[in-house]
Amino acid sequence: MGQTLLLLLLTLPSLMAAVALAGDPPFSCGQASSSYAFCDAALPVAQRAADLVSRLTAAEKVAQLGDEAAGVPRLGVPGYKWWNEALHGLATSGKGLHFDGAVRSATSFPQVCLTAAAFDDDLWFRIGQAIGREARALYNLGQAEGLTMWSPNVNIYRDPRWGRGQETPGEDPTTASRYAVAFVRGMQGNSTSLLQASACCKHATAYDLEDWNGVARYNFDAKVTAQDLEDTFNPPFRSCVVDGKASCVMCAYTGINGVPACANADLLTKTVRGDWGLDGYTASDCDAVAIMRDAQRYAQSPEDAVALALKAGLDIDCGTYMQQHAAAAIQQGKITEEDIDKALKNLFAIRMRLGHFDGDPRTNMYGGLGAADICTAEHRSLALDAAQDGIVLLKNDAGILPLDRAAVASTAVIGPNANNPGALIANYFGPPCESTTPLKGIQGYVKDARFLAGCSSTACDVATTDQAAALASTSDYVFLFMGLGQRQESEGRDRTSLLLPGKQQSLITAVADAAQRPVILVLLSGGPVDVTFAQTNPKIGAILWAGYPGQAGGLAIARVLFGDHNPSGRLPVTWYPEEFTNVPMTDMRMRADPANGYPGRSYRFYQGKTVYKFGYGLSYSSYSRRLLSSGTSTPAPNADLLASLTTTMPSAENILGSYHVEQIGAQGCEMLKFPAVVEVQNHGPMDGKQSVLMYLRWPNATAGRPERQLIGFKKEHLKAGEKAHIKFEIRPCEHLSRVREDGNKVIDRGSHFLRVDKHELEITFGA
Repeated sequence: MGQTLLLLLLTLPSLMAAVALAGDPPFSCGQASSSYAFCDAALPVAQRAADLVSRLTAAEKVAQLGDEAAGVPRLGVPGYKWWNEALHGLATSGKGLHFDGAVRSATSFPQVCLTAAAFDDDLWFRIGQAIGREARALYNLGQAEGLTMWSPNVNIYRDPRWGRGQETPGEDPTTASRYAVAFVRGMQGNSTSLLQASACCKHATAYDLEDWNGVARYNFDAKVTAQDLEDTFNPPFRSCVVDGKASCVMCAYTGINGVPACANADLLTKTVRGDWGLDGYTASDCDAVAIMRDAQRYAQSPEDAVALALKAGLDIDCGTYMQQHAAAAIQQGKITEEDIDKALKNLFAIRMRLGHFDGDPRTNMYGGLGAADICTAEHRSLALDAAQDGIVLLKNDAGILPLDRAAVASTAVIGPNANNPGALIANYFGPPCESTTPLKGIQGYVKDARFLAGCSSTACDVATTDQAAALASTSDYVFLFMGLGQRQESEGRDRTSLLLPGKQQSLITAVADAAQRPVILVLLSGGPVDVTFAQTNPKIGAILWAGYPGQAGGLAIARVLFGDHNPSGRLPVTWYPEEFTNVPMTDMRMRADPANGYPGRSYRFYQGKTVYKFGYGLSYSSYSRRLLSSGTSTPAPNADLLASLTTTMPSAENILGSYHVEQIGAQGCEMLKFPAVVEVQNHGPMDGKQSVLMYLRWPNATAGRPERQLIGFKKEHLKAGEKAHIKFEIRPCEHLSRVREDGNKVIDRGSHFLRVDKHELEITFGA
């Protein structure tokens, strides 16, 4: 059997080539094989998948367990490449997408952390939808060997040094959850029977360390409390599956309380598939199964690693490790063919839901998508919208911005990120449709725009400070494009400092001192930067954070600078001072421990100084926001239901003054919903969008309660002078609950406070 499997793997390329001609999408169940039951589209998907698996030999089954799955020519089944990346656009980082045919590029949207700063579900949905359409179009053209996208990354950005925080929607569980749902729904499409593309939410769970102080993600065992798992790390993945209906969850490299995530049955089987009801498959991060033995020493042999993963509920290994060692694991009695069958049924069910076993996919509802549906005018416009809606205005002394283009005679454009196309597209990228750097964007507004990099790279080991200062002194206005790059923060690389790299700070200061008027600093970065020096320097008039803004980033920045777009972005992460680097990245606790000098993490629990707070962001307009009571009285949950709960719940809960959410039940939770209304007004002088963020505050932050918790947000466009009433639905079981140390959700009796800006509305719950 081992020799047969080896021969099958070695001949994989020719087997795949035999099934589909170049330029045609790979599919099964054409005329020659349509008599098989697994080709009968009228049958339930689970039945079809089971039929196909039952026809495979043991060797053919084993060959399906890696991200490059072998074809089965005798059944007309083509090979398949599971690993495809679509974090913020179709990427070449995986194995299945190719830009060497009729299509040479795809729309590159902003990196996720900037998109998250828009706080706009509709925007996130449309981005997911656009990426899904482009993936399907590429597949129809024969330039994609898979439609399983291993995106989005919905881990919580808990530590500002994390190299991959840029890929996430930020530090807040509510924001990350809402992003996950919107993006997944957009990508997978609206059909209940046919997926546009398959989305995979990664990396479950409690993963936010690459390589810190000798501890790497491959051997890190995260010690996480039940409380933090339930109210911080798991919510985005739960929302992905329960609300977004994601068809895949990927497990992380890291261990969780002594057990590698990809060998964790409690996570993969009990929670993801059991409690959350995953209808799809589970995938490992690349080589995570091998790492169980080679780095984590959790498994004694390769066969043990394969057995641990499969029995825990893992369906596919990114890599070849399970393909190489599963046959021996069967021979040694550590797994059975039935263990593999269980995984394969999940895998083939997804391929069937993608339409790969219904004959030529170009005849289905997505079959008309092609080259004309990639890099469309609509998608290019969406990339611009995403970038400009995410940009955050951090400082604007004396209203220096926006600039009047007619009043700007000349500009100096200085900085390593000013004319670097790579700074726009971050990581996990493909070739963009177009690329507008900040320099090019500014040149569209100011004819006399003179450029100097100022640094050799974002590392800024070498700086041409004197030249930069001289250029600044002879220019009407000065723009500095500084920040970070993938050499400072990326997969496999965490930061050791929150300050700007190398000589950037001294360069900025020298330029500001030499300039004729206050300079404008634009930061391109994924993570937060301690720019206290710029925040307090009156010669630096404005600061903007533009993330890694995608293919239209330079135009988006220029439109904000010159007032063609009113900034509305809000920070999705806390910006910490440099002293935060004293906190070990390996300490996973969210809640503060003041007695031992531990400050806590994120706006919900952090007790320390900040550079900028979560949710901070300025506008060119003045807005007011206030909470209105519902009707003529303060809104209150269903009093009759709460009275009945008081008599039926255990007396201990009543003594503790809280209600168990689990005991309230789904129907009871539905009955407790009530509305809240926020009045928002744009006092001018410009039209603009505004994100209204609603928080919950408890009377105190004891017993592990957050300082405050974001419970909802909505984006609204208002003309200057316009007023609007924005309605929020408050769901107490979700929004008013807290998680106890044992991981159980409860709702405290008594007062809760809804908060928008500094305005609060008291809600009395069951008291």
